[in-house]
Amino acid sequence: MRRGWRAVAWYVKGVMGESDYERYVAHLRRHHPTAPVPTVGAYWRDRYAAQDANPGARCC
Repeated sequence: MRRGWRAVAWYVKGVMGESDYERYVAHLRRHHPTAPVPTVGAYWRDRYAAQDANPGARCC
């Protein structure tokens, strides 16, 4: 039962993008150790601003 719950939680986190911030922080610490780590809110604000400024292949 616990294993199933963990799998569901992992999937939902992936769909919602929660793991994106964790991966970004890991990347910063690995490749740019002196760079400041943004807060979760600042990360999402910057990410959404970048998507709005350069929509790329989005349909809407």
